[in-house]
Amino acid sequence: MTFAPKTPIAEILTALDTGQTTAAALLDTALERARDASGEGARVFIALMEDSARAEAAASDGLRKAGVPPRPLEGLPISVKDLFDVKGAVTTAGSKVLASEPPAEKDAPVVARLRAAGAVLVGRTNMTEFAYSGLGINPHYGTPANAWDRASKRIPGGSSSGAAVSVTDGMASVGLGTDTGGSVRIPAGLCGLAGFKPTQSRVPIAGAVPLSTSLDSIGPLAPSMDCCVRVHQVLAGETPHPIPALPVKGLRLAVPKEFVLDDLDEPTAAAFQAALSRISSAGATIIDLSLPELLELPVVNAKGGFTAPESYALHERHILRDPDAFDPRVISRMRRAGEQSAADYFNLVNARADIQARVAAKTSAFDAVLMPTTPRIAPPIADLVPDDAVYGAINMAMLRNCSVGNFLDRCAATIAVHEEGSAPVGLMIMGETLADDRVLAISQGLETLFA
Repeated sequence: MTFAPKTPIAEILTALDTGQTTAAALLDTALERARDASGEGARVFIALMEDSARAEAAASDGLRKAGVPPRPLEGLPISVKDLFDVKGAVTTAGSKVLASEPPAEKDAPVVARLRAAGAVLVGRTNMTEFAYSGLGINPHYGTPANAWDRASKRIPGGSSSGAAVSVTDGMASVGLGTDTGGSVRIPAGLCGLAGFKPTQSRVPIAGAVPLSTSLDSIGPLAPSMDCCVRVHQVLAGETPHPIPALPVKGLRLAVPKEFVLDDLDEPTAAAFQAALSRISSAGATIIDLSLPELLELPVVNAKGGFTAPESYALHERHILRDPDAFDPRVISRMRRAGEQSAADYFNLVNARADIQARVAAKTSAFDAVLMPTTPRIAPPIADLVPDDAVYGAINMAMLRNCSVGNFLDRCAATIAVHEEGSAPVGLMIMGETLADDRVLAISQGLETLFA
């Protein structure tokens, strides 16, 4: 039994449990798609993990055959972003700089949890070098094209580019990604997937090459929010428990007036307004909320924010040893660390805490905050490669809305709200800090309106 790409994992798990398919068969299909010379697999995966994946699939099938109760992700093919440690493999983080580093001595905690939950790890997915961009372009390993309008070869979004395309193209049922300023939600939104960024403390970031230890978080890119729920609980080390969809009727949802609605392109603006109308018609109350605090974010982050100094500190020895091995657009952003003094960084930490408190005082009265996941649809890769100015402007635009959740340390989901066949557009649902389960429940309820 062969499943179409983006089949919800609940359907696949049922087929596994009823003997309609096997973990080995699912893996065969995933590998076949990844190796298809006419497809994107050569740019999606930096390395396939075929030998270990076949052993995991065989073990999973053996457990089912023996009548052992299945684990939460038993037999599902899942891709892993290239910045997670996998025992015995070099963690290159989409770079050439780390190729000579020693192999990882152990799995990252989230990788170990996926294995323990029965997942079959297909391979390590491509990404923006060191996760430092929202576009997904990688000059070292190529850039996988978005499944929508593939003839135009549009960006997949980043930094978890390969993770998104591995799911849209059926090379994995779920992709494991990271999110420092939208690196799960941007590619999920641009590729028509669901994605979830937890409150940072909910999922351990150890064993993942950091970009910013202040902002990094880990989450899934998947066909639906139910898929995200199941995988998030594994990543968070939680005992699986139902998180039913919350009814849309009666929800109080805020839409910020400032910042997040600026400069939307026409397809995004139209899809967002149509989504709000549908949500309102289903019985939710949508309120325009003044949040001028969001206008402070570009100001307090003007010298590179947390990512510039923290990434530079983490990679300084590589920058000094072999700067030419870096993507020039990545190393230039890391070098912005030189614009900040210790006092600047200290002031940024304090400003973040102050803005978090002031925004929470306004948003805590609502069930969630809604905004477009990105302000525009995916542009062609060819428009961005040759021009640094265009690349920089589009990159900052794509990061803008999602980075709000990271700066505020909020949980946030994205769901697809575009019309079938049109450019993917994501709706972001942002909750309060540590309100992860509630946001997952709200997002599932909203997603039913767009199925």
